[in-house]
Amino acid sequence: MPKYNAIVIGAGPNGLAAAIELARNNRNVLVVEAASTIGGGTRTAELTLPGFHHDYCSAVHPMGALSPFFNQLPLADFGLEWAYPQASIAHPLDGEPAILLYKSLEKTGKTLGEDREKWTKAFQYFVNNGNALLEDSLKPLGFPKHPFLLARFGMNAMLPSTMLAKLKFKGHRARALFAGCAAHSVLPLDYSFTSALGMMFAVTGHLIDWPVAKGGSTKITEALAGYFKHLGGEIQTDFRVNQLSDLPEADAYVFDTDPHQLATIAGDALPERYKKRLMQYRFGPGTFKLDWALDGPIPWSDPRCLEASTVHIGGRIEEIVTSEKMAWEGKHCDKPYLILCQQSQFDSSRAPKGKHTGYAYCHVPNGSTVDRTVAIENQVERFAPGFKDLILARHKTFPSDYQRYNPNFNGGAVTGGAANFSQLFTRPVARLNPYKTPNSKLFICSASTPPGGGVHGMCGYWAAKAVLDQ
Repeated sequence: MPKYNAIVIGAGPNGLAAAIELARNNRNVLVVEAASTIGGGTRTAELTLPGFHHDYCSAVHPMGALSPFFNQLPLADFGLEWAYPQASIAHPLDGEPAILLYKSLEKTGKTLGEDREKWTKAFQYFVNNGNALLEDSLKPLGFPKHPFLLARFGMNAMLPSTMLAKLKFKGHRARALFAGCAAHSVLPLDYSFTSALGMMFAVTGHLIDWPVAKGGSTKITEALAGYFKHLGGEIQTDFRVNQLSDLPEADAYVFDTDPHQLATIAGDALPERYKKRLMQYRFGPGTFKLDWALDGPIPWSDPRCLEASTVHIGGRIEEIVTSEKMAWEGKHCDKPYLILCQQSQFDSSRAPKGKHTGYAYCHVPNGSTVDRTVAIENQVERFAPGFKDLILARHKTFPSDYQRYNPNFNGGAVTGGAANFSQLFTRPVARLNPYKTPNSKLFICSASTPPGGGVHGMCGYWAAKAVLDQ
């Protein structure tokens, strides 16, 4: 008899989620990780100066705090504590007050001017039914538990975000806020279904103030791993898998890897036709990120920006649309759209007393080698004059650095692959159960499966369900 019921390849949040769900169902599970530390996109380290703790990749975690699966687990007992800001998003604009997305629809509306009531009308119903919406959205295709809710959401979500912004809002402020949310899709905003991400991010901001993990994103992984070991699970690091024969015998193998690695490692254990489809999987734009050790808080022109864990930098909707389209088309924008996180504003453990950390990234062509430091820092300085004077040290992460750090981040694509129309519902390939492969012992649980990128563990959870249903 095999020593293990299941072996999970990769110790990111989805791999650990799959392992936990299997272990909770009395399976004997081994997790193997090629790196010397576990975590995938949720590692934290002193990247700049001693005492400054930076998140390698994911930093702010609305979906982690709202995850239907994580909320089943006693992660607080294993050290996970969330730090909540006063607002989820700040969106500064040139020569006028910033826009703030608060948990309160009413308070948010006060920052939107003429679209105050329209914003509430657009999102109130979905916020009121937020938990049900998340339950049906964070799963593979199938008949929803709340079909009328999901149908109403889908009627808006299927539209390009540029179109929905024009239909729903009159003024540039609400359109800019929505575009900033939609740009998390890492797609051109005139593509169909980009409104899905824009709506979902806006809804989550009204369900919860987007938190950071106290002590760094690594605390999420440590809590998952602690609970998994409590259940009797085993983790081995520095265990690189090049082929299936590298692994002990097991009843099932669950891959927290991108589709290309699955095809390569599985070799002859998968049909050539299926492997060819895996190798055709598209990853989309990459990421260039800067981490800063700062001598103080970011000096925003509108100080209310310090209330938010996340700052969307990109001005009006037209500028954001241009930036995201250029990255998709293999070009670099002079004024890139940025996602900036200021974790130390809400978690004092991230930096020495009186000092701060910050990080910002922009989307770039997949595999780009262009240094975007000047463009990024100019964008921050544009809305926070004097910012550059506070920089004590910086750390650059190019797309190639991301891929070396985590091979799942192919070409610097950190979201598990492009969520365009052809891959939104059929990731990694079109199958009735996307977690299963033609080999009944091989499964995939990474962010390249539904519901896609984000630290929520739902890809791993549903993959584990597929294993258990065998």
